[in-house]
This record gives sequence, structure tokens and C-alpha cells, in this order.
Amino acid sequence: MPKRIFLLMGPLVAGLMILFLDVSPAHPEIIRMAAIVVWMALWWLTEAVPLPVTALLPVVFYPLFGIMSAQDVAPQYFNHIIFLFMGGFMIAIAMERWELHRRIALSIIHWVGLGRRRLLFGFMLATAFLSMWISNTATTMMMVPIALAVVQNMGEPDDEAINSDSNSTCFYGIGLFLAIAYAANIGGFATLIGTPPNLAFMGIFQEQFPNAPEITFSQWLLFALPISVALLVLVWGYLTLRFVSTSSIAPTPKEMESSEEANQTFFQRQYQGLGPMSREEKIVAGIFTVTALLWMTRSGGLGLSGWGIYLPQANDSTVAMAMALLLFIIPARSGCRLLCWEDLKDFPWGILILFGGGLALAEGFSESGLSLWLGNHLLALGNFPPLALVFASTSAMAFLTELTSNTPSTQMFLPILASICRSTGIHPLLLMVPTTLAASCAFMLPVATPPNAIVFGTRRVPIREMAKTGLVVNLIAIVVVTLMSFFLIKPIFGPVFGAQLDTLPTWVSEASIESQG
Repeated sequence: MPKRIFLLMGPLVAGLMILFLDVSPAHPEIIRMAAIVVWMALWWLTEAVPLPVTALLPVVFYPLFGIMSAQDVAPQYFNHIIFLFMGGFMIAIAMERWELHRRIALSIIHWVGLGRRRLLFGFMLATAFLSMWISNTATTMMMVPIALAVVQNMGEPDDEAINSDSNSTCFYGIGLFLAIAYAANIGGFATLIGTPPNLAFMGIFQEQFPNAPEITFSQWLLFALPISVALLVLVWGYLTLRFVSTSSIAPTPKEMESSEEANQTFFQRQYQGLGPMSREEKIVAGIFTVTALLWMTRSGGLGLSGWGIYLPQANDSTVAMAMALLLFIIPARSGCRLLCWEDLKDFPWGILILFGGGLALAEGFSESGLSLWLGNHLLALGNFPPLALVFASTSAMAFLTELTSNTPSTQMFLPILASICRSTGIHPLLLMVPTTLAASCAFMLPVATPPNAIVFGTRRVPIREMAKTGLVVNLIAIVVVTLMSFFLIKPIFGPVFGAQLDTLPTWVSEASIESQG
């Protein structure tokens, strides 16, 4: 029933806004665009219809409301950023098909060690690393069965309902499952392809500031990876204190030795079950490695020129699609190729449409003049210190995504932040980038992210433990993302983007002039 109400409320509120609000008589398209934004927000936040369906509203209503022509709206749904996601996801599917991701995960866990603290860190490190390259949902789905076997080897009772106060292993198991979910989210924001909000930011930033330099894969990695690593270590430390050091019933040394031996046997058996690397697995590993190297070396760095100066028309999406095409060309011994079209039956095509809807939304903000109108009405925010605004925006995003999908939340929030940056004189990267990272920092509720939902679905993580632990992790993430972003943006993005905290680069004012025109 509630979804039916919101299904009707979206167009009803939009219609009332157009009929009775007139914020700029000379530019009626501003209120029309605002009405579409509110309509999409209501449907996205409540999921009255599937998220990709809402993302298609601009295709119909931009031309009808005189905001953009149909010919200008359509290209927003299939630009180069969407091809970057598509190519990266195809490589990830190939890794899953040939079980390369499983070999990487087991190798990392075995390398870190099998003591309770080290095992917890091993699971987090493996999950975070894989989530940098493949879907955090797929990574969590793979890691959870391994974790289930581990806690059962430790002697956890095979009960559906776990009482965290009755058994130290049960309590440790809760921490292990939460560690997997949290690491999947933390690792994902370290790369541009790791999580949808990052790619959504790239597209919206490009739409809002078309004259700005391109954000490359290597620039994002240099910026976000230190934040991801710092947050991963801090969260591991907190989970260790909570679920290892303060277990209500501490395991005896004999129990710890017995469980460690059982896990040693389990991991050896799991790794041996993979057998030697097949020819196909080696080729996929090679393609994955070459792809990552090409992404990281295109723009150069540390005083070295990247290969991009010789191929200026190519970008990261060119690399992604070139490597993905190889997967469909190189034959496999099974008679098919390394990747067959049938392997894409579960490809998230809806995410591509959702990306396109976000890009169309951002373009509509600029084309209609809504972005400029918002900026003029948000001038008062310029009186606040930049660090306070960054903290406020990251906090709002982190807690908003506890109840809503992070991708549409990012797509709704970032164009507004772009307007705030224009009006207050804050560098857009300083406000938009940490807010994007915060969209992946929802740790309290099962509905916040797919990894949270998956570990909750094991029925071994009580909701009270997830909420209590997640609240602390949320606060840690907000502080880390805010402070590290504030101090890393200038040295990493500054040489290319003019990332000074006190002045706006010329490409911001140029975008404002184009929007006004």
C-alpha cells in the first residue's frame, strides 16, 4: 500500500509544483525541472517502481517540458563512463567464471595467517581487494560461505538463531560476517569501477563542469586508496576490540589451538580443491593485471609521462572495452571463449540505465538553469567554514544511504552540491568527492547495502549487533573520509584541477556562464 501511495504522489506533487509555483517567471523550465527532480526523488527513495524505470523519466519529460530535446537526452544514457563500467564488469565476470577471484581470496587469507585477529584481517583484506575490481555483492556472496565454514570449524553450534552472549565463537562469528560486509563497502570506493556511486560522480562532475580536466583511474586510486586502507585498518581495530578482545567467554589456549588447526586444514583443502591454475585462469589473470596497469599508467605521475600522451583520444573506458573484447575472442579449452555472451545473463543492465538517468538529471540541472538558481539561493552557506560543510555533507550522505540506495542518492545529491560550490566559492572536488565516498559508508542496517543484506541473511548477525556496531563504524568513516579528503585533495588533484581551497578554477566559472546562457 505505501508504494502505491508514493507511486501516485510522485506525479501529483510534480504537477502541483508546476501549476502553483513560479520561482522564475522568465524561465518556467526551472520549476519544471525541479518538479521532475522531486518526482524522481520520491520514486527513487521509496522504490515505488524499479530504480532503472525512474531513471527513464527524463527521456519522456525533458522534451515534453521544454528542458532538452530528445536528441540531446538520449546520449546521456550511453556515454564513455558507462562503457568503463561495462568493460570492468565483463572482466569481473570472467574472473568469477574461472574462479580466479576465489584463488585470490584464499591466497590472501592464507598469507595473512589464521589467528583470530589475523583471520579477521585476512577476510577483510581479501574482501576489500576483490571489491576494488568486482561487484561488492559478488565478493560478499563468495566470502560468506567460506566464513560459515570457518566458524563451524571453530565449533559454532549449527543453530539458525545465534545468541551472542552464550558462546565466544558465535560472538566472533558475528564480527567476522560484519567484517566481510564492511570491507566490501570500504574496498569498493578505492577505485573508480569498484562501486556505482564513484562512476555516478564521474559522470555528474563531467556534466556539471564540462571544461574541467578528466578524472583518471590513477588519480582516483592515489586519492581514495589511502582513505580506504586507513578506514579498513581502523574498522579492523574496532571489530577486534569488540568481537575478539571482549568476547563474553574467552576461548582457552587449547580451544584456540584446536580451531586454528581445523582452519589450517580447511583452507588447505579449499585451496587444493582449486587445483593448479588452468590456462584460462592464467590468461584472465594476465588480462586483469594488464588492464589495471594500463589504467594506472595512462596519465603518468611521479614525474613520468603516461602512455595517454601518445593516444590522447583514448581514455579508461577504451582500455576497459579493449580488454573485455579480448575475453570474447581468446578461445578456451571448453570450446567456448574466455567469456561467452551467455555469461552476461546476470549482467546488471539496469545499473547502466540508472547511471544514464543520473547523468540526464545532472545535465537537466544545468540546461534548465535550476543549478544556477539553487546556487544563488544558497549563498548563505558561504559563511560556514569549508571543513564544516564537508563534514555536514558526508554525514548527511552516510546516514541517508542507510535507508536508500546509494547510487540514486548520489545522483540526487551531487548536482545540488555543485550548485553550492558555485555559490560559495568552495572547490567542487572538495565537497563532491568526500560525499561520494560517504555514499559507500552505510554500515548500520541490512537495507543499506547488498553486502549488509547478505550477511544479515545468514541469520547469524542479530539486527541489534549490526546497528550498534554499524553506528560506531559510520562515525569512524565520516571522520576519516572528511579529514583525509580535506587534506589529500589539494596535493593529488591540485596540479591538474587547480584544487585550491580559497579560489575557484576557471572551469567552474566557465560552466556557470554556459549554464546561465
